[in-house]
Amino acid sequence: MSGNITALLYLGDGGPVDEGMLDVGDGNRVHWTVAGNPAGKPAVIVHGGPGSGCPPGLLRYFDLERYRVVLFDQRGCGQSLPHASEPDTDMSVNTTLHLLADMELLRRHLGIEKWLLFGGSWGSTLLLAYAERHPERVSEIVITGVTTTRRSETDWLYRGVARFLPAEWERFRSLVPEGDLVAGYARLMESPDPGVRAHAAREWCAWEDAVISHESNGKPDAYSDRPHRDLLALVRICSHYFSHGAWLEEGILLREAHRLAGIPGVLVHGKLDLGGPLETAWELARAWPDAELVVIPDSGHTGSEAMSARLRAALDAFA
Repeated sequence: MSGNITALLYLGDGGPVDEGMLDVGDGNRVHWTVAGNPAGKPAVIVHGGPGSGCPPGLLRYFDLERYRVVLFDQRGCGQSLPHASEPDTDMSVNTTLHLLADMELLRRHLGIEKWLLFGGSWGSTLLLAYAERHPERVSEIVITGVTTTRRSETDWLYRGVARFLPAEWERFRSLVPEGDLVAGYARLMESPDPGVRAHAAREWCAWEDAVISHESNGKPDAYSDRPHRDLLALVRICSHYFSHGAWLEEGILLREAHRLAGIPGVLVHGKLDLGGPLETAWELARAWPDAELVVIPDSGHTGSEAMSARLRAALDAFA
């Protein structure tokens, strides 16, 4: 593949790891890593955000003696290039359809026939869209923090939750006092003024932090505690995607869930998830009979020990 650079590394006790940059077109190169047993069951981690990058820490859920796990940074974030923190990075070629094509290109590049999909939050939206488009390429699915990025879900996270956090939301709203809040932040993140972009990114993450810290097991600065470059990319990509409804027809992932028939799935969702309420996971489980919904009583969006144990158990069962 043109533009691909491959190196052989080692990652702890996970065995040999391949790493590279895949030219996906439009001037973009997507960073990928493969960990675990080269002969193991193929799986791919689809990270959240959108724009958070794929942390190697997510490998802790997998038995790397039995899995061959692919991690990749979606366009514009992590180690993928160009980086969305750079103001001249073209966001018009960073959409859900582009990411779906990137996943297929990466699967073919790595010679994988079928893979297990694992992800949460925005990652669950992207992997569901992928699975409904390419069901023949999916062996199983494990999701934590189920979302489908409906406009109603985005409206809840950036407006509805304000009833629990009025002071924090007032501060969040102050940068865009009128009109569509998320679209307003997307415009701020396109400002030629680096100070405007930095201020908007900080306020966006302060709101996300407030929602998370209000949850059971939530921790302070869950979003803000990242390098400035990564914070800028996260907020630019998030606001870009959410202001466009992720380029998905409203409710399409639930309506098309019948395309997942025959694919075993486990949906692990925190009962106390404030930013992504249980309703979406429940609706998906009703629309996808092959999926098991597991509700974790003590968990919010950031998870808990009980949630981590259940995710590991699901992945062990599918190994």
